Order: sequence, then C-alpha cells, then structure tokens
Amino acid sequence: MRGRSLSIVVGMVAALVAWASPSAPAAAASDPVIIVAGTFSPAFANEPLAARLRADGHRVEIFELPTLGTQDINRSAQALNTFADGVRARSGASRVDLVGHSQGGLVARSYVKDFGGAGEVDSLITLGTPNRGTYVANLVAFLGLGSCLDITACQQMAIGSGYLGALNAGDDTIGAVRYTTFRTAYDELVRPVDNATLFDGAVNVRIQDQCWARIVGHVGLITDGTVYSGIRQALAGTMSIRLNCWAL
Repeated sequence: MRGRSLSIVVGMVAALVAWASPSAPAAAASDPVIIVAGTFSPAFANEPLAARLRADGHRVEIFELPTLGTQDINRSAQALNTFADGVRARSGASRVDLVGHSQGGLVARSYVKDFGGAGEVDSLITLGTPNRGTYVANLVAFLGLGSCLDITACQQMAIGSGYLGALNAGDDTIGAVRYTTFRTAYDELVRPVDNATLFDGAVNVRIQDQCWARIVGHVGLITDGTVYSGIRQALAGTMSIRLNCWAL
C-alpha cells in the first residue's frame, strides 16, 4: 500500500512538472540575436538575458542605444541598421532576430519599417515597449517640468506623438517578420500596460494571463525566467506561447 501511494505521488509530481513546463522549442535558430537595450540601459545591464540566450546556443550581441536613448528614435534605428549589417557580415547570416526592451522595441520596429530591416529581420520581440505610447511620458509635461525635460525620445514615446503616429500608420507587422510582444501588469513605466501590444497578427503575451502570481516589473522583463521561457519559444517560431510560471 505504501509503495502504491508513493507511485501516485510521483505520478502527480511528474504531471505537475509537465503542465508547468513549456513545450520544448526547436533547436536554436541560425539567426544571430541582437538585444536592443532600453532607455538609459547600458549594454552590461542586458547581460543576464544575453547569458540565457547563449546557454540556449544563440549567437548574441547587445546594441546599446546611442546617447543611451535620449536622441531621436529614428537616428537610433539608423544606427541599429548599421550595427545589424555588421552582425550579419561577421556571422554570414542573411537575417537577425531582435529582442527589444522598452524603447529598444521602438528602435527595432523603426529599423524594420523605415531603415531596411524588413528584409534583414526574422523575429522581432518586444519587452514592455510603449508601442502606443505611455502616460508616464505625458506626465512630465503635465507636472510643468517641460516637454519631457527636452529629451527627444521621451517626447516621441508620449501618447499621441507624431513619431508614434507615423510608426503605427498602416500595418503593425511588416513583411514576413514575426512579431511577439510581452507585457506585465506591474510595469511602472508603460501605462496603460496594454499600450505595449501590437495589431495585425502579432502574438501578444501578458505575463499574468498565464501566471497570475508572477510579479514582474519593467526592468524585470529582461531578467525574469518566466518571461525568458516565452522569449525562447518566440525565437523558435512558436505562435502559441506557453509560459513556464515556475522558471527562475
């Protein structure tokens, strides 16, 4: 009887592990992965995410935003184009995958839409990117502190900005590029949080829809294990993301 009870317990644990774990992604794609950092985020701050990707067999490089993301986002997108061309030349790959955190997602989208990335990018993944703007940027002006303290990129991330109007005109998804967005209910900088989504066939993942108890902030999107479980599936081309709520 004791042996039978033990077998039942072991079976239940195995079933729980199988339920909690995402389906195994395909082998690491041949595309190099470029992490596009966010505002005021130096390259080294993105190393935890880069380390996870390298452990999965990806070739990874980090693009730190020029002026740490204070300049015109279009200028940063042009710089990303040049950077990506160098990555492709060094690796011999025809395309790259992009993982953009915060403003980095907007830079990645602008590169794809306006600076040649449509034919050079396979997957574009955004983490807490204010694709429709954020009230946090508008709040600075509301408090009488000027227009985003005269920081151009901040002005462009305000809801209703001319930059976002141009970026979001037409289809959100360009060409054959696969778009996946991740957002969290606890994002302190992207408000409302659903402004991090995209339309026109993009895969949009809200962490708490699958993992209701998972507390992830804006910066945590590049360090959290549950978020990474979704990133690795998106890079493998999975359209139905199943998060591992227990990942470290």
